[in-house]
Amino acid sequence: MLNRRDFLRLSSALAASSFTLTSPWQRALSQTVAGPGPYGPLGPPDENGIQLPRGFRSSVVAVSREPVPGTDFPWHVFPDGGATFPTDDQGWIYVSNCEFVVGGGASAIRFDPAGRIVDAYSICSGTGLNCAGGKTPWGTWLSCEEFPAGSVFECDPLGRVPAERRLPLGTFQHEAAAVDPATGIVYLTEDVRNGRFYRFVPDAWGNLTSGRLQVAEVGPEGDLLWHDVPEPNPQIPGGLQTRFQVPASTAFDGGEGIATNGGHVYFTTKGDDRVWDYVPAREKLVVLYDGATPDLPLSGVDNITVSPSEDLLVAEDGGNMELVLITPELEVAPLLRVVGQDFSELAGPAFDPDGKRLYVSSQRGGPQGFGITYEIRGPFAKSRRR
Repeated sequence: MLNRRDFLRLSSALAASSFTLTSPWQRALSQTVAGPGPYGPLGPPDENGIQLPRGFRSSVVAVSREPVPGTDFPWHVFPDGGATFPTDDQGWIYVSNCEFVVGGGASAIRFDPAGRIVDAYSICSGTGLNCAGGKTPWGTWLSCEEFPAGSVFECDPLGRVPAERRLPLGTFQHEAAAVDPATGIVYLTEDVRNGRFYRFVPDAWGNLTSGRLQVAEVGPEGDLLWHDVPEPNPQIPGGLQTRFQVPASTAFDGGEGIATNGGHVYFTTKGDDRVWDYVPAREKLVVLYDGATPDLPLSGVDNITVSPSEDLLVAEDGGNMELVLITPELEVAPLLRVVGQDFSELAGPAFDPDGKRLYVSSQRGGPQGFGITYEIRGPFAKSRRR
């Protein structure tokens, strides 16, 4: 049964969409509206140059090219996609990708139950341009390479098992991945101007070593049809890239972050500044947010996550360096703004398992411009259900 907030979200999004035969993406103005959000307006910049609502505070977790505090492990440069994982001792791990051409990969910071750093280490190496990714419900991290011959690597957040390339998920310019916990299906975005929306259907839940890579065709009313990709791992260069192998497949303008929650798959496209909402149970895709709508505070959509209270958090690459909320009632409001770092982008937003701390990076921020990762604490709502 749909709860009240799911019903509001879905009905509003469907009402906002007007797909036509001649122009599949033509639609009415979005039903999203600007507002103060659940936490109120932003205050003045704090000592870290971050504007936050009243009652929130920031701290620096790690600075790129410097040892993570309390360890001798240097934090990687250009931190991008991230996620958290609970540990057996009631602590947690924050993992983060390194979007660097040479020596990319992913690293992890381990926290004890009180939120103190106890360790930091690599969980993936020997890869390049690891942009975003996604956590799996079976407790691994999918790290995505963002170049034409890129792969997805499945990583152990504890760093005990070497990262493994998952070729069945395709060879293309990967951006991000999100797993439906019920089915184990992996949804994937492609960061090129004519990229595609993919899914990987595994032969067995939790096993990414075999299955079918499929690409989406979107009909005039937003209905999705999935096609098998004939050759998921073409030779690059020389082979026919996956996005061109199914002529009926639909192009998306720069696929970025992706997240799943409550039977929805949300993803962003930077070329047209949109947030999309796909409902697998109905095979329906709608535009949830359109940056072309006047007077809305979100532009440069990129990484995306879902808060414990079911707000979408969208990180800006461009815009004015904000992490922006889209509430279930489709109200749009900034949660934070980083000042003095307009040359950077926000990346890797993720809540700790208890929803009390939010981690986010400024990819090219910090004293040397190689990146800095922050922790935000405050009165985050765990639920606003009625």
